[in-house]
Amino acid sequence: MRKDLKRSLTIEGHRTSLSLEPEFWEALQKAAAKRKMTVAALVAEIDQARGERNLSSAARVWLLKDAATQ
Repeated sequence: MRKDLKRSLTIEGHRTSLSLEPEFWEALQKAAAKRKMTVAALVAEIDQARGERNLSSAARVWLLKDAATQ
């Protein structure tokens, strides 16, 4: 069983951490590259729109919706 990977990022000038399964990290990296932006910049956009959802969950949901539009 693969473990979640916890990584620290700086978004909006503050440090935060994000815990995702390796497959979600890979998808996040690909989505950022496709948009010609850093992972931190993409996570900052996700953070702005997440509402009450925690950041890790918001990233997973964003990636699911992004994949559905492909």
